[in-house]
Amino acid sequence: MSATLPGANSASLPPAILGQRYRLERRLAQGGMAEVWLATDLSLTRQVAVKLLKPTLAADPVLAERFRREAIAVAQLSHQNIVAVYDAIEEKIGGERRQAVVMQLINGKSLRQLLDEQKRLSPDLTMHIGACVAAALDAAHRGGLVHRDVKPGNILITPDGRVLLTDFGIAKGLDGDGDDLTSPNVMMGTAKYLSPEQVRGRKLDGRADLYSLGLVLYECLAGRVPFLGETDADTALARLNRDPTDLTRLRPTLPYGLAPLIHRLLARKPDDRYASGAELRHELQRIAALPRPDATTDHSRETGRATPPRGNRVPGSTTTAPMAPSGSRTAATTARQSPVGPTRSATPVGGYQPVRNGRPAGSPRLADRTPTNTARPRQRPNRQYEQRTGPSLMVVGGLLVAALLVATVLIVTMGTGGTSDDLPATTVVPTTAPPVTDAVTPAAGAGIAAIHTFDPDGDGEERDDLAALAIDGNPDTAWTTVCYANEYLGGKQGVGLVLDLGGAASGVLTIDIASAPYQVRVYSTSAATAPTTFGAWGNPVDSFAGAEPQVATAVVSDATYVLVSFVQLGTDAGCSNNPYRGSLREITFG
Repeated sequence: MSATLPGANSASLPPAILGQRYRLERRLAQGGMAEVWLATDLSLTRQVAVKLLKPTLAADPVLAERFRREAIAVAQLSHQNIVAVYDAIEEKIGGERRQAVVMQLINGKSLRQLLDEQKRLSPDLTMHIGACVAAALDAAHRGGLVHRDVKPGNILITPDGRVLLTDFGIAKGLDGDGDDLTSPNVMMGTAKYLSPEQVRGRKLDGRADLYSLGLVLYECLAGRVPFLGETDADTALARLNRDPTDLTRLRPTLPYGLAPLIHRLLARKPDDRYASGAELRHELQRIAALPRPDATTDHSRETGRATPPRGNRVPGSTTTAPMAPSGSRTAATTARQSPVGPTRSATPVGGYQPVRNGRPAGSPRLADRTPTNTARPRQRPNRQYEQRTGPSLMVVGGLLVAALLVATVLIVTMGTGGTSDDLPATTVVPTTAPPVTDAVTPAAGAGIAAIHTFDPDGDGEERDDLAALAIDGNPDTAWTTVCYANEYLGGKQGVGLVLDLGGAASGVLTIDIASAPYQVRVYSTSAATAPTTFGAWGNPVDSFAGAEPQVATAVVSDATYVLVSFVQLGTDAGCSNNPYRGSLREITFG
């Protein structure tokens, strides 16, 4: 038996020399399943990293076999952006099984450590990391492996800018043959970085890894992942119910095309993402090579919330990125951004060099491209050609109107056959809307025949007694949801209002959204009855997102019913223990 480290026993620490070849020097890191040690390869006189499965887990034959398979799988891959595996060792020490994988030693830090230190990274460094990891994933996918756990902690960065992907511990073969030693009822991976198909437990291919990489790149630029909940389950489910916040709202001066690229990676449907890591890498390198002005101010760190500047779509883009549009309908409904970006750094590490131009922090000022009107202004017509209305015509018209009014009053009075006491003296308007149990009929001319609430994942209703306030024509009243513990409705797909248009109709729907931040989706149907599930409504016809309350408009065609649904709620001072609530002040259609 090998000698153990001084002052340690075999149950607490590994032997000083593992496999009669690797001398363990010191522990570098540890996680829930394994420890990573700095070691010396006595045969080749080089330093290596040894990943050692914890003793309590090494006794589990399933975990031990999965650990061994990682070594075999990665050893078959040879790529400059994948941490190489040199050896796999299994020993019995003091009656205990010990499993170890000997790997290439990387002198650097993980992307997780870098993000913890810097919060956000420059676009150039982000694109460099993305291109390297995309290349690594492409090699793994061509080798028949899906990583399934792409996250900042598994991406290593060296001081000279090399980026490597590691930890294929839960990788799965693409061919689907054999037992991958994972339960079909357990989501494998880290909740914050799971793809939608992982959450749903569906069959995976390489595009699941590309989705996870999209989440990593989003976090590098935004300083946070787009989906978070109170629990891992809430976090995982959030990506099924809503779109990520538009990156151009968080970093308005990103290089042209970068935000749409990341939002395309975050498409819920795999077919809407890039097909391979190679394609993604090519696009990242293309965007990085685009010319950019010599100096650009990135104010996104200072403002926190910024309105995305207008721009054009990425040339050649064939897939619409499923992102939440900015709240205003005057803004783009897909990801738009300025074709200007930050100065490219000589090294892959670093951020912008701010330019102090005396303007307040915010999105960059765009040039006024309004074309100049070169035509001569229209002159006032010559007075001799103006039509004039003489006083005699005005007098005659007034007398005719007065005569008609008098005649009308006489006819009505004589026709009733009663006295003035029989007529109502006044009309009393209730200060609050009466309770509603089903549908509410709005005032005439509102373009909406009836309204009721929609909560398919709950009890079917969502403050139905307040539904009428959304169509009462009074901007001082509003329909509100109940109070929720988190902004994503505790995992519900959404709650909202169903509008009965009284028959097939086309027009413009105007929604006064009173709560923020928010994400709202609009659905329509031509069915004879209103659908009772989100699946029956189909895909939304429009969606809105914003950090401030505002009025949004959507065009609806040939619809009998319209659903306006919240998928993200803002904070509300009127809620205490559950601080999130959505509010719609007024909805009109016409």
